[in-house]
Amino acid sequence: MELNNEDDDKATPRTVLGRRLRRLRESAGLSQRALADKVGYPHTYLSRVERGEQLPSDTLAEDLDTHFATDGLLSELLSMAQDTSIPDYGRVVVESEDKAARIQVFGSSLVPGLLQTEGYARALFRESLPGESEEQVSERVATRMRRKRVFEKEEKPFYWAIMDEAALRRPIGGAECMAGQFKFMLNAVQSPHVSIQVLPFAQGAHPLLGGSLSLLTLRSGATIGYVESFASGEPVESPRRILELTQMFDIARSKAFPESESLTMIRDYLKEYEDEDDS
Repeated sequence: MELNNEDDDKATPRTVLGRRLRRLRESAGLSQRALADKVGYPHTYLSRVERGEQLPSDTLAEDLDTHFATDGLLSELLSMAQDTSIPDYGRVVVESEDKAARIQVFGSSLVPGLLQTEGYARALFRESLPGESEEQVSERVATRMRRKRVFEKEEKPFYWAIMDEAALRRPIGGAECMAGQFKFMLNAVQSPHVSIQVLPFAQGAHPLLGGSLSLLTLRSGATIGYVESFASGEPVESPRRILELTQMFDIARSKAFPESESLTMIRDYLKEYEDEDDS
């Protein structure tokens, strides 16, 4: 990929995307306003993208690729730039999601990432990262939503999520947001590849209190683990440690409601949030 010599030592996928867009626009003899009129986006938005201050949305990148006939180049650069927003400690696991035959996750206080709606993720990032701008939050949300593409693959992974009842009770984003989140989950389990269980408060203590765990089984048979707590995470590949984490996950699963009872609980919470939103 050809780059300008200008600031090459500081080049990132974000800045490369902006420079490439600027060169495409200038080669076509278009001002920012003229390009904005052609693709139907504010010229101020395009300006921020060109300066590397904001990433384009997936839709804008696709529209620009179509307009300039760049065969998906800007969308590919966008994916690379989004990946850089993932913390180093989590990148190996996120990259492994695309290769996984089975994904098992446990969340102690939040809906697991691959099941989150855009509204839920946005509310979560706004509260957990108060120093970030709305543009930065939007970029994180887009990155999280892009991970859901694993469910669109021809060979979809089996996905088994267990969440503590705390994830249902905690009203992230308010009643309307939670109602939308639960409707999404109830729709997700219509797929034979997706299972959801809830570990109720009545079961008391369990081995995974205060954190989250992901176990990704690759098509080779190898398993990668990922343990995450407040602002930190640890990828795990040691067979002995994987065995310990699998045992912890199995204990939590044994304490969880069967799926049918779990879905009944989710529907009950959904009704509560819908009633609250109507009041």
